[in-house]
Amino acid sequence: MDSSSLGFKLMEDQASGVQGGSFLASMYNRATKIGKSSGHKNTCFPVHQSMAEEGVRSEQAVSLSPCPSLTKKVLSEFIGTFVLLFAAAGGAIVNEKTRGSLTILGCAAAAGLAVMIIVISTGHISGAHINPAVTLSFASLRHFPWMEVPLYIVAQVGGSISASYALKAIFNPDLHGGVITPQGGYAQAFILEFVTSAILMFVITAVATDTRAVGELAGIAVGMTVSLNVLIAGSTSGASMNPVRNLGPAIAANNYKGLWVYIVAPILGMQLGAGAYTLIRV
Repeated sequence: MDSSSLGFKLMEDQASGVQGGSFLASMYNRATKIGKSSGHKNTCFPVHQSMAEEGVRSEQAVSLSPCPSLTKKVLSEFIGTFVLLFAAAGGAIVNEKTRGSLTILGCAAAAGLAVMIIVISTGHISGAHINPAVTLSFASLRHFPWMEVPLYIVAQVGGSISASYALKAIFNPDLHGGVITPQGGYAQAFILEFVTSAILMFVITAVATDTRAVGELAGIAVGMTVSLNVLIAGSTSGASMNPVRNLGPAIAANNYKGLWVYIVAPILGMQLGAGAYTLIRV
């Protein structure tokens, strides 16, 4: 999720009118009170072109703290993606190495917990996209600047490859290396990846762009959605929902079977999920 997206609706003329607002909205109200009591006026930070396109005046946009530099955002994406792959692919490797002792429940928990931890710890820095499909979906809906998309994707791919080679060095390289491949045919895997990705992005768009959502639970909501999708699709398609989830392990293990499914389906599915929430949003 994008930090600029999380702050997208925090405008001075809206924050006071939002009922049951997000964590960021409540923090804005606190900051406003502190600012008034200390005699300091809230300063406005630059907004992205996407905000201007929707008629948001730059002087209305507020930020609770100076925005992290692009370098820090990109580094945050690299680290976040590394952690995600180390946990998700690592869980699959451990499950294979121990002959299924982790089970599908353990793999679902590993992936979901990893996402939850990353969103909570780095969401305020880079937005914790950790997924090129998420980045592209936010950019398509004008919640994220297109000029930053290439750098985010490069960081995500780099984090995925780095984690995959780290796992290869730690565990037996003869194992599958966390690579997931279609188990029920390409068509079935594509549909499952498409649907689960759409569900995930629907939830992400809700908690990231709507101030009426409970922002404090964003990490839990997204992490639990990942776990749920793994339980549903894990045994058939592997429940990647992320192009770099399988790209890094595929490169490290030199196994590219069905890789196109895990690149194309998540990107298309997340476009649908983001569009669906935008359509029903009041």
